[in-house]
Amino acid sequence: MEKKTEKKLSKKYSQMVEDSTPPSNLLFNCVKAFIIGGIICVIGQFVMNYFISLGVDKEQVGSYVSLVMIFIGAFLTGIGVYDDIGKFAGAGSVVPITGFANSIVSPAMEFKREGYVLGVGAKMFTIAGPVLVYGISSSIVVGIIYYFIK
Repeated sequence: MEKKTEKKLSKKYSQMVEDSTPPSNLLFNCVKAFIIGGIICVIGQFVMNYFISLGVDKEQVGSYVSLVMIFIGAFLTGIGVYDDIGKFAGAGSVVPITGFANSIVSPAMEFKREGYVLGVGAKMFTIAGPVLVYGISSSIVVGIIYYFIK
């Protein structure tokens, strides 16, 4: 008896969600994501060209551009602009490195009332933490393998 009632409630809830969810225009959303993601990448290219014009070594330019783009993403998140960009662009704002900065800064800002250690410090890596742990761990493993092969 309980399963039938649960199934009816589940169907009713699914129908309610479907009725209240606005229809999404997949093609328009893809175009917006492509354009905004492209604009972010063009900004990165301008930054790269600027550093190259300053005479920065081509091997180091990528690191400098990454740092500047992470700073821009974190700064725009801090002043509340990046969230608006994300609402408009969707995945177009998440995929570039600025989206990574946003995923670190947003939780930290949300929990700053709890203090700098237990709020900002603890919550800063809730979303990006697994990515960082995997990235750092895999780079160490690859570095060790490279060391022994070479």
